[in-house]
Amino acid sequence: MSDLSRARAWALVTEHVQSESLRKHLLAVEAAVRGYARRAGEDEEVWGFVALVHDFDYEKYPDRENHPYRGVEILHSLGYPEWVTRAILSHADYSGVPRETLLEKTLFACDEMAGFITAAALVRPSKSVMDLEASSVIKRMKDKAFARAVPREDLHQGAEEIGLPLAEHITHVIGFLRLEADALGLRGTS
Repeated sequence: MSDLSRARAWALVTEHVQSESLRKHLLAVEAAVRGYARRAGEDEEVWGFVALVHDFDYEKYPDRENHPYRGVEILHSLGYPEWVTRAILSHADYSGVPRETLLEKTLFACDEMAGFITAAALVRPSKSVMDLEASSVIKRMKDKAFARAVPREDLHQGAEEIGLPLAEHITHVIGFLRLEADALGLRGTS
């Protein structure tokens, strides 16, 4: 089996991703997915690997014809197992790969949500996730102009797929991001 360590995942990210914002997005999704792995008693290292590399091809291939397929090809060429690449394919609805495992559903649920929560934290006066609450995130979701690239239906669908009410899912992800606030640049000014 190929190396599913965090060090190997980070090496892939640093090799393929130069954008600081995309790196932070990958770290945020990793933090959220690892948090859910802990809650579910799953292998945090393995789930974290998948989360950290799920968009590592996006900077070079941001279009639907190539992402996440090019990244999956790279992972296949490095000998990564099918369940890793399948989880990555399943996070893109347009790939046609249905989400079946808890890992696949969790990756989808955390991908857009981690990005949306990051955006919601950064517009706060404190620029921090430390004082962010689910109610503020839900209020931002109703503002169509805020983080308009994030499909609101994906935020709702993600929570539904992992079997949680939206507010509870948001609260969990906020908590998971707080644990990595320094690495994510979300500690704020306070």
